[in-house]
Amino acid sequence: MGSWPAQAQTWVLAAWPLLAALLLGWLLYRAMRAIAGHDGRSLRARVLLVVAMPAAAALSLFFLSIAVAGMPLRDAWIGRIQHWLGVGGWLCLTWLAVRAIGAIERRILREHPLDMADNLRARRVQTQARVLGRVAQVTIALVGISVALMTFPAIRQVGTTLLASAGVLGLVAGIAARPVFGNLIAGLQLALTQPIRLDDVVIVDDEWGRVEEITSTYIVLRIWDERRMVVPLQWFIENPFQNWTRTTAQLLGTVLLWLDYRTSLAQLRDELQRICREDPRWDRRVCVAQVTDTDQRSMQVRLLVSAANSGDLFDLRCAVRERMIDFIARRHPHALPHLRADLTRGNDAQIRMPGPAAAHTAATSSPSAEDVNAADLAAAAARAAPAPGACAPPP
Repeated sequence: MGSWPAQAQTWVLAAWPLLAALLLGWLLYRAMRAIAGHDGRSLRARVLLVVAMPAAAALSLFFLSIAVAGMPLRDAWIGRIQHWLGVGGWLCLTWLAVRAIGAIERRILREHPLDMADNLRARRVQTQARVLGRVAQVTIALVGISVALMTFPAIRQVGTTLLASAGVLGLVAGIAARPVFGNLIAGLQLALTQPIRLDDVVIVDDEWGRVEEITSTYIVLRIWDERRMVVPLQWFIENPFQNWTRTTAQLLGTVLLWLDYRTSLAQLRDELQRICREDPRWDRRVCVAQVTDTDQRSMQVRLLVSAANSGDLFDLRCAVRERMIDFIARRHPHALPHLRADLTRGNDAQIRMPGPAAAHTAATSSPSAEDVNAADLAAAAARAAPAPGACAPPP
């Protein structure tokens, strides 16, 4: 029982440096937050907010390392504690680098907002900033953790063994990590070449959507019906897709109508021009009506219109289709496709033909295999005549 005061004194001596280090770190964090202020909009405030937490943790570890050096502990324990504190300091530095890259990325995004009419350059810059920033953060985190782990002798021994047998193990590790590194490399390709950017309108697997988010491994598409499609980055490198906003958001759209041959195309074009002029979604570039196909009963008329973006174009096409059908039904009902047929009832019904029936039949008949002409009659008579020297048949 006499040893309890000594043990308590030892615990107190071991605990007070930790508490003091944590207190100093917390005071540093609060001081930096106070200097930054509550708004956090100035450059100094943003820098302090990025540095505050890693700096407070690193300062706590630094004071704790100084305190541990003067504690009455065994040299082996002091060495282990100092090693762990050094690893913690290195991880704090890695943490600070990751946060700094994130702060730079956010600053670039703030300087290039997407809420403007012509945001092509902003989308290009934001895509590069997001992809390159995520790749840099992942790379720094992997390097920092790897360096921290290599300070342990056991981990370093495993690494040396892996390097010694890098033939088979490297191949296996490469195959296993192929999706991860493939997406990272695809992310770099997308950031540099930019076949797709943030807020682009794309068609992927017959799904119409807008690029909502680009990460270091996948892209999130917001489908028109508010679904979300998650596509790996590597898919966009290896597969074809449609990008409707690659250089501009302007698009052409078609409306197809099947009409009767008696349709007045001049009046149809005038009505199309009137509809487009009255609709604010038309960008006044293209408004054309053309006959593009015909069949036995009707002709196909293509109405070609233009709009500033895909959303306006879809609504404009629907409006043109509805108003044009209403115009044809009211003003030109004969222009709608008709199915013409003659219906007869009973066996005694006869089809009335213009003019005499015999003349009409002769004028419209074609030669057939059953027809008999003068040559056929002569050949038949020659076959019936007796051959020379043959006896005539009895009467």
